[in-house]
Amino acid sequence: MPVTPTRPPTAALRRAAAVLLLLGALAYTAWVLELVVATGLDPVQAYVSELAAADQPLGGLFRATDLVAGLLVLAGALTALTAQERRAWTTAGWAALALFGAATAADSRLPLSCAPTDDPVCAARETAGLVPATHTAHAVSSSLAMAGALAALVLLTVAARRYGLSPLRRLGPPLVLAELAATLWTLAAVAAFSAGRGTWALGAGQRLQVLLVACYVALLACCLARAPERPGPAEDTRDRERQGPPEGESPGQRHRERPREDHGRRPRRGDR
Repeated sequence: MPVTPTRPPTAALRRAAAVLLLLGALAYTAWVLELVVATGLDPVQAYVSELAAADQPLGGLFRATDLVAGLLVLAGALTALTAQERRAWTTAGWAALALFGAATAADSRLPLSCAPTDDPVCAARETAGLVPATHTAHAVSSSLAMAGALAALVLLTVAARRYGLSPLRRLGPPLVLAELAATLWTLAAVAAFSAGRGTWALGAGQRLQVLLVACYVALLACCLARAPERPGPAEDTRDRERQGPPEGESPGQRHRERPREDHGRRPRRGDR
C-alpha cells in the first residue's frame, strides 16, 4: 500500500503565526516609550524590568505590554510549530520560543516592588533579603525567558542553515553572535552590580539584548510570511524515495530502462 504524502503546511497558519510574532515583537519593544515619556529611570543604568516595578508611575503600562508580548509570541510559536514540517531543529527551536513567550508572560505577573538601580534603599533591602518573594520569582522567570530566547535563536538559525530558510539563513548567524555578546555584557554588569561595583551600563546592555530578541522574532515573522507553499525539489525527491515506486511498477524497473536518447545509437569500436 503506497504511503500517503505528508500534507504541506497551510498558508493561512503561516500567515497567522507571522502576524502573531510580528505583533509580539512590537509589544516586546514597548520600553522604547521611555525615549519620549519621562519615567524617572536612567535607561543606561536601570533594568528594563524596573520600568514595570510596582512603585513606578508607568509600571502598569509596561506590565501590560510584557504580558501581551509574551502571549503573542507564545501563540505565534505554537501556531508555527503546527504549521511547519516536523523536523528536529525546527521543532526544538519553536518549542524554545514558546518557552520564551510563556516565561515573559509570567514575568509580567511577578513585578519588582521597587527599582534597585535607582533607589539605594531598595538595593539595600534586596541585598538583605527584605524584599517580597516576587523579586526572586522575577529573577527566575526572567532567566527562563532569556534562556528560551537564546535557545530559539541558535536552534532556528541552525534549522535555517540546514533547510535553506531565507533570509534567516543569512541574517541569523550575525544576530545570534550579537545576542550572545549582549547577554555576556548584561551578565557581567549584573554580577558587578550585585557585588557593589557599579552598574557597568547594565541598562544599555540589557536593552540591546531585548532589542535583538525582538528583531529576531520579527525576522522569523518575515520568514514565515515568505515561506513557499510546497517543499523544494530536494524534499520532493526524498518524499518519492520514501513512498516507493508508483503502483504497478517494480522497484528495479526504472533502473533497467535505458534513456531515450540512447536508442538507435550506432555502436562504436570497442563496444561489446
